[in-house]
Amino acid sequence: MSDLDLCYLPAHEALRRFKARSLSPVELMEAVIARAEAVKDPVNAFTFTHFDEAMHLAREAEARYARSARTRPLEGLPIGIKDESEIAGKPTSSGSLILMDNVAERTSTNNARILAAGGIVHARTATPEFSCSGTTWTRAWGVTRNPWNPAFTCGGSSGGSGASLAAGTSAICTGSDIGGSIRIPAAACGVVGYKPPYGRNPDDPPFNLDFFCHTGPMARTVQDAILLQNIMCGPSPTDISTLRPKLRLPTDYKPVRGMKIAYSLDLGVFEVDAAVRRNTLEALEVFRALGATVEEVDTGWKPGTLEAGLAYLDHIFGAYLSTLLAEHGDEMTPYARQFAEHGAGSTAADFVASLERIAEMYESFGPMIEKHDVFICPTNGTTAIPADHDQSKDRIEINGKEVHPTIGWALTLPFNMLSRCPVLSVPTGRAPDGVPTGMQIVGRSYRDADVFRAGLAYETARGAWYGDARHRPAL
Repeated sequence: MSDLDLCYLPAHEALRRFKARSLSPVELMEAVIARAEAVKDPVNAFTFTHFDEAMHLAREAEARYARSARTRPLEGLPIGIKDESEIAGKPTSSGSLILMDNVAERTSTNNARILAAGGIVHARTATPEFSCSGTTWTRAWGVTRNPWNPAFTCGGSSGGSGASLAAGTSAICTGSDIGGSIRIPAAACGVVGYKPPYGRNPDDPPFNLDFFCHTGPMARTVQDAILLQNIMCGPSPTDISTLRPKLRLPTDYKPVRGMKIAYSLDLGVFEVDAAVRRNTLEALEVFRALGATVEEVDTGWKPGTLEAGLAYLDHIFGAYLSTLLAEHGDEMTPYARQFAEHGAGSTAADFVASLERIAEMYESFGPMIEKHDVFICPTNGTTAIPADHDQSKDRIEINGKEVHPTIGWALTLPFNMLSRCPVLSVPTGRAPDGVPTGMQIVGRSYRDADVFRAGLAYETARGAWYGDARHRPAL
């Protein structure tokens, strides 16, 4: 097996080979680090790197496997951690010049669980400043680009994680999602991303109390997403919102024959381009061929849905950032500063109006999805978003119509509004510009296993996403 093949080896397969002693964690880490150095330009997926420490930990993992010692669930895997959550003693910048000298004093619960499971953090993955953009570029770290076509965005805010997975520089990665920040880059980079239902996975205060906010896994395969989700999820004494008991997802599911699938190509309120529509319809045909019932439905949602979700984010997250304006406004990126300024102007009435719209959305969506097992729609409405898109000043058009420059080109925010619905984004193909497309598989509230059942069946029928050179970026 070549070093490049090692870089794209599914995480669960790497673990199997570690245990069989046909692959060493050192060999895998060496290949991944070499790949990261080789594709640093133009991808730029990482902020801080910890390569020397990672090699030391890989040697320790190698020794455990060699002596048949008890090994942990992620023992020896190189895992990219979004540069947002903390690891004690290590820097965390959140993509901001303001925090470039910040060294964490504690370890976020998710990261503590990953480290305790034997995962090796070789690098921190890039994020837009304070994770408040659907594209990934900052004054601190520059532009993170899509490995499939560097002219276009890798998505955001977990863009570095998506780009790293697509480029073969991490085995699995973490992400966070308040408006699509796991799913947008998963689709743009052709990988798998999971937004669990609110409360399934712990998060850091105060945003663990914000029901739009989710942490979750990103991976190149559905099974690898399950692997990391089973580590991240479960109740935590540091997060009152976490659910009991811990939900452990299986890796084997019954076939989808007889499954009832609803779908919409645009949620009734979004513009979606021809390539995304075509690839979504082809994916739905896979489910039909597997024996599922596939039915187009009307969400019943009205214009203004996206704006209501953005108003909520302005009031909660934008207001939080607005506290930085007086002292640090000149250091912020234009999009972060604009977000903070919107937050400063938000009112309680705006917030309550957003909650009223969310309730209206579920009045139609809830009864519909209760009649089906899952609901499917595209993840992103287009692939043609420039890598350096600045939502504070740049325009976006789809089908000749201008859409909201923040994330009006993604169909993700409604499912942060309906935050108790689990959502798995999986690849559906590529557009003519070479950038991947994806679909969201949405489950009924807290029915996590349903979306993985559908996603795993689809992935198995379509074949491995990164199995050979034809299905990898030409970097």
